Amino acid sequence: MYLAVSGNIGSGKSTLTRMLAERYGLRPVYEPYADNPYLEDFYGDMRRYSFHSQVYFLSRRLEQHLNLVTGARYVIQDRTVFEDANIFARNLYQGGNMEQRDWDTYWGLYQGILPALRVPDLLIHIDASLPTLKARIARRGRAYEQDIPDAYLGGLSALYDRWIAEFDACPVIRVSGDELDFVADPQAFEWVCTRVQGHGFGLPLLR
Repeated sequence: MYLAVSGNIGSGKSTLTRMLAERYGLRPVYEPYADNPYLEDFYGDMRRYSFHSQVYFLSRRLEQHLNLVTGARYVIQDRTVFEDANIFARNLYQGGNMEQRDWDTYWGLYQGILPALRVPDLLIHIDASLPTLKARIARRGRAYEQDIPDAYLGGLSALYDRWIAEFDACPVIRVSGDELDFVADPQAFEWVCTRVQGHGFGLPLLR
């Protein structure tokens, strides 16, 4: 049972990952943002540090997959390597913040490790509008995130919409982050759980 939670910065992925892990007894694997030594520099100068930051995330994601996800019986992951490549690195490249040669190198690395990566059994994607994302980013108070450009978040959202629409590696549950406050509203969280269980995942664990 390998569940994954996807969504833009500030969409609520980590919170939903924690809640589902507690509900179903899954091992949570969180995004290694706090360990990235380039992250604060990246938000200050995206063009200069985009390649450094994305390669760091790629290496950590591969480490997570091999050590914590592949072979695990019950696991849930907060953002996958598939998003790092297809959403975040691609957004930097398309937005002019990653040079062609850096993109080519990054994409070659990603394609090289792709066959070794376990695909989720179920993907839970959180959709959220720009106002919702900005409100949540402001509320959690990470200093280096407070000046993220709207255009950057908007570019990520556009790529997420396209990626989710074409994603067919496993079933997908789409959660409206604007309408469902699964933190404050128990019924909203139950809505998510009902759909997870509708795909055969639940208590007792069926897969």
